[in-house]
Amino acid sequence: MATEKTLNDLFLDTLKDIYFAEKQILKALPKMARAAQSEEGKAGFLQHRDETQEQIARLEQVFELIGKPARGKTCEAIQGILAEGEEIMEEYKGTVALDAGLISSAQAVEHYEMARYGTLVAWANQLGLTEAVPLLQATLDEEIATDQKLTQLADASANPKGKGKSVKAA
Repeated sequence: MATEKTLNDLFLDTLKDIYFAEKQILKALPKMARAAQSEEGKAGFLQHRDETQEQIARLEQVFELIGKPARGKTCEAIQGILAEGEEIMEEYKGTVALDAGLISSAQAVEHYEMARYGTLVAWANQLGLTEAVPLLQATLDEEIATDQKLTQLADASANPKGKGKSVKAA
């Protein structure tokens, strides 16, 4: 018979999931920065790369707090989201819609991260991991702020520039 799984086990699995995800995101951000056409987009992706490095360090602190090695667990969800981003970079390379597509991809990543970190904060509170809560909350706050910046960038420039000629019904 399988051993009973607890909220502690789920917390650890989710922590491993987001650790893997952050490592993959860290690899993807420079590619996105190179692909971005606007200077604001390039700078934003590079700034988030630096933030992601800090987020990984915070996760390593959480692993240390719970006495577990910092180790990732393959996250199919983030691999799929990042693969979609790669597809957009290939299919829209050199087009007016590329930056809008990059922002859309980045927001999909942010929303995944926000869901994971929100859950981890709630579980850390329930499990009495009081030292982990501010570390996870700091990252959640950064992810929310990044999502808001992406929305502003999309509304201000990427979406209007990407509109191009309107598509008329045949």
